[in-house]
Amino acid sequence: MIAVTETRAGQGRRAKHGEEAVASAAALPAQQDEALNAPESSDVGRDDFAPGPPLPTYEGDFVVDGHVLLECGRTLANPTLHYAVYGRLNADRSNAVLACHALSGSALVGTWWPELFGKGSAQAGNVQDGIVNLQQDCVVCINLLGSCYGSTGPGSVDPETGEIYGANFPIVSIRDNVRIQAKLLDSLGIKRLTLAIGGSIGGMQVLDWSILFPERVERGVVIGVAPLGAMGLALNHLQRQAIQRDPDWLEGNYLTHRQPRKGLALARQIAMLSYKSPQLFEERFGRKPNRNGEEPWALNDDGGGLVGGRFDVAGFLDYQGERFLERFDANTYLAILRTMDLWEPTRGYLNAQDAFGRIQAEMTFIGISSDWLFPAENVRRMAEEVRACGVRAEYREMQTDHGHDAFLAEQAELLRLLHLRT
Repeated sequence: MIAVTETRAGQGRRAKHGEEAVASAAALPAQQDEALNAPESSDVGRDDFAPGPPLPTYEGDFVVDGHVLLECGRTLANPTLHYAVYGRLNADRSNAVLACHALSGSALVGTWWPELFGKGSAQAGNVQDGIVNLQQDCVVCINLLGSCYGSTGPGSVDPETGEIYGANFPIVSIRDNVRIQAKLLDSLGIKRLTLAIGGSIGGMQVLDWSILFPERVERGVVIGVAPLGAMGLALNHLQRQAIQRDPDWLEGNYLTHRQPRKGLALARQIAMLSYKSPQLFEERFGRKPNRNGEEPWALNDDGGGLVGGRFDVAGFLDYQGERFLERFDANTYLAILRTMDLWEPTRGYLNAQDAFGRIQAEMTFIGISSDWLFPAENVRRMAEEVRACGVRAEYREMQTDHGHDAFLAEQAELLRLLHLRT
């Protein structure tokens, strides 16, 4: 069975719980043809470049029948993938682009990466400062398993027990995700991707797509990612500890309305350190006092003791932690951190040649000069290893002080490096 939530261009929304229309697999193609295929009229996507983030043409759930065997040896029963589609598939469904999200992203790529679509006139059929053009491309974004944005995750009900998975949710690898994503694209009639693109964990998915389904990826863009080094693993360990040591975590069996807020907020603050760079922090915050008026040197109720007024950088981190609580779940955070930690694209193959030698796509690897979560030198080394296996692969580097988040924050530089639609 496949549950679908349809939204048309200019009317994008997520249906409320219980509002999804449910259709059999046999009935789905007709709905997809109506919602996703390009009609003959020339006004398709007319609202795609209206002010504000682009809206999905279609948003729905793909449910796999039966049990899916995971790399960890466990299974998921009837797992759901939530996905969104922007633009329309052409007649032979050869214009599909897969955008892969990072740790806290969702299927709504138009919300968290609107610059992917650029600015321009949909009516005129051109785009400025964008990577894709919805007059030509159909962009699909799929929510990771383990997430809290519609795909099966720790907060979902296990159909075999009737209980919420909680801490019993299994480890889901990047490969597990990619294999199930391929089934979703099969259901859409998409046999080949003109482009697969993603940063951070999104880049992990792109590379695994290129290895597991070499005939299905024409071009892959892997941004700001390599297997995590010791520093990245250490930071992720501290984030897990922050959540698990919160008394409200309750071994992962907390109530939805009472999640471990302090632990999750602290985990997010630790993560924010790895997403930025020392140069950026120094430029933005330096040693300035908190902008709300707190004074670190004051000898009043806010100072003069073990706990005093905050510096501006502390206020920023606290704000980011509190803000994160409004949109994310602690067990989801733990699940995707594990997915991130365990990614090794050559694991299970005889050697690098056995893994990377399968790739048929033209690959572009983008390193970020100031990224210390995934150092540029590690991305370069992986690109060189892929190229040594006979793959058409190139390495380019963003020169920026923005840190790991630069691929989202400095779109002009990314476009310059990619030379896609400039």
